[in-house]
Amino acid sequence: MVNLEWFRTFKAIYETGTLTGAAEVLYISQPGVSLHLNSLEAYVGYKLFDRTSRKMVSTERGKVLYNYILDAITKLETAEHHFHKSTEKDTPTISIGMCFETFQFTLESYLPSLPFNVIIKFGDYPEMLSDLDNGILDLIITPQKGDANNINYQPFSKEKIVLVGGSQTDTGNFEELLQKGDMNEIHAWLKHQTWYGTTADMEHLRRFWHLNFNKRPDFKPNYIVPNLSSIVRCISGQNGVAIIPDFLCRKEIDSGQIKVIWEGNDVIENTLYFSTRKKTIYAQEIKMIEEIFIKEMGGLIKGIV
Repeated sequence: MVNLEWFRTFKAIYETGTLTGAAEVLYISQPGVSLHLNSLEAYVGYKLFDRTSRKMVSTERGKVLYNYILDAITKLETAEHHFHKSTEKDTPTISIGMCFETFQFTLESYLPSLPFNVIIKFGDYPEMLSDLDNGILDLIITPQKGDANNINYQPFSKEKIVLVGGSQTDTGNFEELLQKGDMNEIHAWLKHQTWYGTTADMEHLRRFWHLNFNKRPDFKPNYIVPNLSSIVRCISGQNGVAIIPDFLCRKEIDSGQIKVIWEGNDVIENTLYFSTRKKTIYAQEIKMIEEIFIKEMGGLIKGIV
């Protein structure tokens, strides 16, 4: 039977280029490295390295094997580090999943003051829900609910997906069009505005457009920026429009730098949830994080299932 340590040793040799370097990385003896490599080569049936006086040079089959196992070994090493139990009393580490903009808006400024370690993960909500269920994440902030039996969902805030514009955006004609209710003219006015979008996700724009005009947007944004927070900074006090969650620009709206132009005929409103496993050893730390979100995004919602 193959020993997974053989693959870890093979990876270390491939990346360091020497048996000595691999031994230092793995904290084992050089003879132990040689033994693992010889055992793996015997198992696969061919040479993985050409030995020279100064370096171990990978064979073509060695390169193929390295590329094949790299992701799996890296993931195992990450899991080993994350779940390793120390003999000392460690500072707790909480793993939290959310979107990038939510992190910037709420939690980022609080990190230096937290009495525990935090690992932040950005990703798709279904993937984060799966990681929560599997014990990789301890808390996620999500507008979506899964069907796992061991997961709790606590509603704590709401977000509206709205059309916003910088304070220099002239909306006088648009307000008249809204009063008239002519959707064709509204559509034409919107298409002639200066639009901002993001590189990764245009879902807000597509969904807003489909609900209000029953079709996909038939134009491209004038400016594509890295994330929604960038949009807020770009249009604040300037001319330009975008479709974004209202909570991301609440401060700018209150200060008059950004204005809500239109919520749409069919308002898009999402409930945001704290999602945790029903059994957790980090209840105290999670409660502290939740209190920060409630403070920054609004009071706890009651009566929502």
